Amino acid sequence: MIKRLLIGLAAASCLAALPASSEQLVRQFSGIGASTTVEFEAQAPWILDWRVNSDYQRSMAIEVHLVDGTTGFHKGLVVYTKQPGNGVRMFNQSGSFRFRVSATHAKWTLKIIELSREEAELYTPRQ
Repeated sequence: MIKRLLIGLAAASCLAALPASSEQLVRQFSGIGASTTVEFEAQAPWILDWRVNSDYQRSMAIEVHLVDGTTGFHKGLVVYTKQPGNGVRMFNQSGSFRFRVSATHAKWTLKIIELSREEAELYTPRQ
């Protein structure tokens, strides 16, 4: 009994030493092919965590565009690939947005995650 208690206390102290994450999943979208997501609100800083796969890897392609949720104005191309993969893109603008996805033979998942300022400072874009 005492051995189990000591093991439990040791595990709890290890978990307490880990840095707390304030990441907050705002929204997640998944699909196959072309789609425009529903409007979502995001407070800066936030990231787009994207994943793409395909059963037809030699003929797949995907573009994801960020669109202003209120006006519908195009804000920019945020993902473009012709192969399966994943990535993260950080944004420093708050607001209402949508994603316009144009995809051929692609299964995709988009996660919008808000970060703390401290977490955003640790973010380094992939080359």
